[in-house]
Amino acid sequence: MGKYVAYVGTYTHGTSNGIYVYDIDKHGRFTEKAVVPVNNPSNICVTNSGKYLISIADEGLVSFKIEEDGNLTQINKAWTNGMRGCYVKTNADDKYIFMGGHHDGKITMMRLNEDGSIGDIADEVYHRGFGNSFSEKSTGPHVACVETTPDDKYLFAVDSGLSQIRIYEIDHELGKLRLFDIYRCPLESEPRRIRFTKDGQFGYILQQETNVLEVVKYNPEGNEPLTHVAETSTTDGEFHPSDSVEFKMSLDEKYLYVSIDMYNAVAIFERNPETGLLTLVTRSYISGDFPKVVSPLPSSLRFVSLNHDSDEIMTFKINFEEKNFLMCQPPIKINQPNCMRIFDLEERK
Repeated sequence: MGKYVAYVGTYTHGTSNGIYVYDIDKHGRFTEKAVVPVNNPSNICVTNSGKYLISIADEGLVSFKIEEDGNLTQINKAWTNGMRGCYVKTNADDKYIFMGGHHDGKITMMRLNEDGSIGDIADEVYHRGFGNSFSEKSTGPHVACVETTPDDKYLFAVDSGLSQIRIYEIDHELGKLRLFDIYRCPLESEPRRIRFTKDGQFGYILQQETNVLEVVKYNPEGNEPLTHVAETSTTDGEFHPSDSVEFKMSLDEKYLYVSIDMYNAVAIFERNPETGLLTLVTRSYISGDFPKVVSPLPSSLRFVSLNHDSDEIMTFKINFEEKNFLMCQPPIKINQPNCMRIFDLEERK
């Protein structure tokens, strides 16, 4: 096992102060080591080099250097010319930062300098259109997620308000985004996340309102980068009302972990690497409110749930033979946990 740290972002409306840094041992125990002040870090990412952490804040974006022990030292802040974003991601060579905006339906493309400082705005794209229902969540564009493909050719912008994924070709030389294709999800499905396997063969789309994990094939050549393969219910119709809000893959990409709001549960699926298809392993309650983030620990045997409304971090151990999981550490109290990144300090480039 490497030397792992967890960066946990919290909303700062109450008693939290920003990003909390924890050491993680082999048993999944979290030990707090630092608190870094940030105003409402709604999402964070670690650059692919492992040298820097980028956080969304009320002021725009904030860049930090990751020290040898995992602590964070602020480098700079940059205004993003819009409302506070909800998702942040860097491209493969850490030349650009992409931020998605839930409130303004905007994609912001920022330059990232070699020293980890955030540069100027390279490009800005606003989504336009009407939502597919008159519900509060679907009246217009809401960019919930921005992810680059493993080959760094495209940026996929998941728009939960329009129930579609807009696919942009990345011009790395000019720092521009060009709309290439639109992948349409079912009406009112409210897609929330897309993630790709490391080999670039498959992607998975989490649809929040319909509680579906859609399997798609990534086609880097041709006019249709995404093609539908199959779909799996995260709830099998048992949990209603419910919203599937987040999913992550284990490090070996053998398992997918899905958090389900309102019913307050986590579902675990096993992934077939050849076909991309998913098989349910187990689904159970987590005894907390609003599991906004679920994340596997370095071993597939444990995972963490950030329970936003009950203000806690919970660690669970999975018994794959008996197909269940149980809490294995006392809950850690933390006010309004919102996002998390688990990082191995020994894998820095």
